[in-house]
Amino acid sequence: MTQEVITAQDVHLFYGKKEALKGISLDVRQHEIMAMIGPSGCGKSTFLRCLNRMNDLINDVTITGNITLEGQNIYAPATDTVKLRKKVGMVFQQPNPFPFSIYDNVVYGLKIAGVKDRQVLDEAVETSLRAAAVWDDVKDKLDQSALALSGGQQQRVCIARVLAVKPEVILLDEPTSALDPISATQVENMLLELCSQYTMVIVTHSMQQASRISDRTAFFYQGDLIEMGKTKDIFLNPKNKKTEDYISGRFG
Repeated sequence: MTQEVITAQDVHLFYGKKEALKGISLDVRQHEIMAMIGPSGCGKSTFLRCLNRMNDLINDVTITGNITLEGQNIYAPATDTVKLRKKVGMVFQQPNPFPFSIYDNVVYGLKIAGVKDRQVLDEAVETSLRAAAVWDDVKDKLDQSALALSGGQQQRVCIARVLAVKPEVILLDEPTSALDPISATQVENMLLELCSQYTMVIVTHSMQQASRISDRTAFFYQGDLIEMGKTKDIFLNPKNKKTEDYISGRFG
């Protein structure tokens, strides 16, 4: 039985009076990679940010509906958003390492959480960078600035930073769109390696990427969730005409 880690029910989101999400209901299952596809401005990144309350940081946003993480309502007044974002980590489109050393980038979240033991930090750095498939590239320059790395290496260090705090879910907002094809492939391969340990939700403009790495795919269009299912079914046998038209390149 596949366990549902995140469940969203009838989620509406308004920027001021503009409705950006129109009643989204879906679940994210344990240890799957779920892809969200759709044209620009269709709501997929907005919905992704609902899953760890990043939209709280934007003025004049109203969210209704219900989102639970392992049965707990993440929008309950008592929710600690710092703890929530530790459990539900986020990787952004542009690699965003801090202007620190590679080492300090990876342990940033642990230090904020009060971890001071050097041995614990050292182990977390090596484990996380290995999991992010970048250890061999950076192990001899951990004290150098992360900003000196290539884009692909920076993105993998950012993923290591998320992994270091041991999240349960990783949200990825177009994590390879700023990378060259070789770096993008390295990141994709790393995500496939990680999915035995983590649950992942990825927003992507690349249908090839969605078809290569995701277990299930959700197609968004103009703030609606049009269709969701096993990735191969969505790509080979979509039930909705809009899904078919988008996948076959007729719009978007």
